[in-house]
Amino acid sequence: MPVRYLKILFMVFIALLCLFYAGQNVANLDACYQAFAYVLSRADHQIYPDSIVPAVQNGAVIWLALTLVVSLEFLAGLLAAKGAWDLWSARSGSAETFNAAKTYALLGCGTGIVVWLGLFAVFGGALFQMWQTDIGAGSLEDAFQFFAACAFVFLIVNTADN
Repeated sequence: MPVRYLKILFMVFIALLCLFYAGQNVANLDACYQAFAYVLSRADHQIYPDSIVPAVQNGAVIWLALTLVVSLEFLAGLLAAKGAWDLWSARSGSAETFNAAKTYALLGCGTGIVVWLGLFAVFGGALFQMWQTDIGAGSLEDAFQFFAACAFVFLIVNTADN
C-alpha cells in the first residue's frame, strides 16, 4: 500500500511540473516567444553553421511552435492530474483495480515525454541544433531533466501492483 501512495505522489509532482512550466511560459509569453524565435532562426550557430532545414523567421510559424509546446505541457499536466486522481480513487482497491486506474497517469507522463524528448531533443536539439547557443543549450538541458522525470515516473507507475 505505501508504494501506491508514492506512485500517486509522483503523479501529483509530474502534474505540477507540467502545469507550472506551462504557466510560467504563459506568464512570460514575450520572453518565451523570443527564445523560440532565436532557436528556430538558428542565429549564432558557429559550430555547425549549415543545416538540413532552413531558418524559421515567420512569426506565425514561431507562434504555432510555441503554442504547440505550451498546449502539450498543459495537456500533460492535466492528464497527469487526472491520473493522480484516478490512482487516489483506486488506492484501496484490488491490484487489478489500481492497475486499471493508471491510464491517464501514463498518458500524462507520455505526453511530457513527447514534449521534452520529441519536441525539444529531437526537433530543437537535433534538427535546429539548439545546443550551439547558451539559450538553446540551457533549454535543452532543462528539457532532459523534465523528460527524465516523466520517463522515470512512467516506468515506476507502470510497474504492476500485486
